[in-house]
Amino acid sequence: MQITMLGVGSSAGTPAVGCTCSTCISTNSRNKRTRCSSIITLDSGEVILIDTGPDLRIQALREELTRVDAVLYTHSHADHLHGIDDLRAFCQLQRKQIPLYAKQDVVEHITSKFGYTLREPCDFWDLPVLSINAISSSFNLFGKLVTPIPVKHGRSDIFGYRIGNIAYLTDVSEIPEASFELLQDLDILLLDCLRHQPHPTHVNLEQSMQYANRIKAKNTFMIHMTHELEFDALSQILVHHQTGSQQNAAIHVGYDGLRLDSPAA
Repeated sequence: MQITMLGVGSSAGTPAVGCTCSTCISTNSRNKRTRCSSIITLDSGEVILIDTGPDLRIQALREELTRVDAVLYTHSHADHLHGIDDLRAFCQLQRKQIPLYAKQDVVEHITSKFGYTLREPCDFWDLPVLSINAISSSFNLFGKLVTPIPVKHGRSDIFGYRIGNIAYLTDVSEIPEASFELLQDLDILLLDCLRHQPHPTHVNLEQSMQYANRIKAKNTFMIHMTHELEFDALSQILVHHQTGSQQNAAIHVGYDGLRLDSPAA
């Protein structure tokens, strides 16, 4: 099983429009961040997409992605949902309906705002052809157990996901105590890390490192980062953090296009 980071950026992406900070003008490709999304490719070949951000089309072209078999939604904010129309390309290529899975409130939002995408297959594929499924607990998908991980995003209750020994937690302000039981013995954890300063709806760098050290996945990768976090500078901070104590987890900076196998090397 493999996870590919399609995007590790925050809602504004990096570079941010009109910004000339060192990260935004950097020539380091790892500072070019599209909106947050990942795919998990199963050993049997199916591709599970997590969120459909507004950069889905360009991410798919960059990664030569031509297949999506299902979509897991974390929540309904625009930077995680509003690329839903780009699923039509995969419906056209595969000539099949793509199932979506989400919390009930996200199902209601998609049904209300993007109801035109919820259609049965027919002779025309000019629109997305999607079905939608409300989930509240673990379920089987293509022979793999998918476990929703309840987390807080400000005042909102949203889902992260665990598939096998890979977990994906974006837009996290707090991990409830009960959710830590679902995050044991991970090979790979992708974890929200918005910026240096505290934020009301996301963990900052310090909080993210604290969660990583508690969960202790074999390898943790920071995602959903603003332009305030420059790749090389953040990498140095994490190296210093990990050499400071043998109790610290292995934490890395994620970047667009990074592919990881489970178990991680």
